Amino acid sequence: MFFLQDAAAAAAGTGSLLVSMLPILLIFVIFYFFIIRPQNKKQKETDKMIAALKKGDKVVTIGGIHGTVAQTKEKTIIVKVDDNAKIEFSRSAIASVTVQGSSKEEKVEKKDKKAVETTENKAVEDNTTEEK
Repeated sequence: MFFLQDAAAAAAGTGSLLVSMLPILLIFVIFYFFIIRPQNKKQKETDKMIAALKKGDKVVTIGGIHGTVAQTKEKTIIVKVDDNAKIEFSRSAIASVTVQGSSKEEKVEKKDKKAVETTENKAVEDNTTEEK
């Protein structure tokens, strides 16, 4: 008889332990998905960007210095800041690489193409309405 009571008490104790640990586990899961996982993902992207640096890339350092990569070494890069000024930085000091393809000239050309297409479409529509 006492054996059954002890077994029931042990089962209830295990259930209450699980219920009391559930909030802690839930907090850990939330931290993982909202803090740890995105941070690891961003670090991998940054490492990939730093490894892909090559001569001619436009970069911005953590300190806010803008320049062009003049030479790459194993652990450092040399950034050309002005015509005669070159600064050597650790690779980890690079905050971002400026995208070459999104220059202002290309954006203007895209707008011009859209404007030409729009005027051509209007001209075609005007011709079709005049024929009717």
